[in-house]
Amino acid sequence: MTGRKEDMPSSVSGKDMSMFDRFAEAASNFASKAWFFALCVLLILVWAPSIVFIGTVDTWQLIINTATTIVTFLMVALLQNSQTRANEAVQHKLNAIADGLADLMEAQSQGGDQLTQDMVELRDAVGLEHREGTR
Repeated sequence: MTGRKEDMPSSVSGKDMSMFDRFAEAASNFASKAWFFALCVLLILVWAPSIVFIGTVDTWQLIINTATTIVTFLMVALLQNSQTRANEAVQHKLNAIADGLADLMEAQSQGGDQLTQDMVELRDAVGLEHREGTR
């Protein structure tokens, strides 16, 4: 295979990620658990009867609106980071598979013009993905 070892999907590890990427990954894992949803429901259940202590409906609504807006804003940023890294990892794996297939086709072609042409087209497609990547 023509891909370098450091470019292979299996070589990607947590130590290569920035501190923000590691935080975003941890937050994504945290938010994807059922107990996180239960915690959100508990927040609503605690907030709902708090109108008795707060007094005005406007303040009562402002509290939950502000809290949910802040959490939503931060979670969108963190989850987008996780999704982008996941998409890049999938694309990297697809490129490695295509590169391996091109190598196999090259080894099998041995004078077969159609297989050689297919191999060249596959390698060009893999190269195109590198040029048009999201990095």
